[in-house]
Parts: sequence; structure tokens; C-alpha cells
Amino acid sequence: MAVVVTDGRLLLIRRSAPEGDLVWALPGGTVEASESPEQAAVREMREETGLEVEALQLLGERIHPDTGRHIAYIACRPIAGVAHAASPREVSAVAWVPPGDLGSYVPRGLYPPVQAYLDSCL
Repeated sequence: MAVVVTDGRLLLIRRSAPEGDLVWALPGGTVEASESPEQAAVREMREETGLEVEALQLLGERIHPDTGRHIAYIACRPIAGVAHAASPREVSAVAWVPPGDLGSYVPRGLYPPVQAYLDSCL
């Protein structure tokens, strides 16, 4: 999952096909056999939002409690483009969310290392 913060806001995507009650999420997807989690975050960001990013650091990894998938959270910096729903099959909308509004997008809160990163840069 790519964690992108700019102008005091976090980029979230609205999945075209929600997984249970997971509607809004960080951009991301499957790590291909030939790539690192950082490379996957950069690729998925481009495919899902059209935004070019640079991977900065791994924030943490876990088995997601709702999906059972292994997730790596990568802090990324935008370098080019404008975020939009670049893959309608996967993404129906994008939103740059200020910290005070995150609870309405992610009601159960963010993974603690991601939240700590946000607290340090927001």
C-alpha cells in the first residue's frame, strides 16, 4: 500500500468493488514475483491513480485483519501527475483527505505505524 501525503492531506482511493466494509483504502495491490514491495507501491499508484511517486521507506507490514492478505505499507512522495481514478475497473474515485476527515473514510482507523507516519508529517 502506498502512503502518499501532500499539502497536509492523505491520498485514498474508493474501490470499485469494496471488500466487505472496506470502501476507501490506500492505493495498492499485489506484489509481482519480480518486484519489491516498494516497486509494487510505485506501479500500483501509477496504475490506479495515474500519479507518479517515489518510494521513500517501508512503514510496516502485517496480515490485514479483514482480508487476510499480507500488506506492506510504503511511504511515497508524489513526483508527477494528477491523481484520478485511472483504472475504473479497480478505482471509482480518489480523495485527498485532511487528517480531521480520516475517520469518515476509515472508521476503524489506520494501521498504527501508518498513523504515526501521518502524525509526523501532518
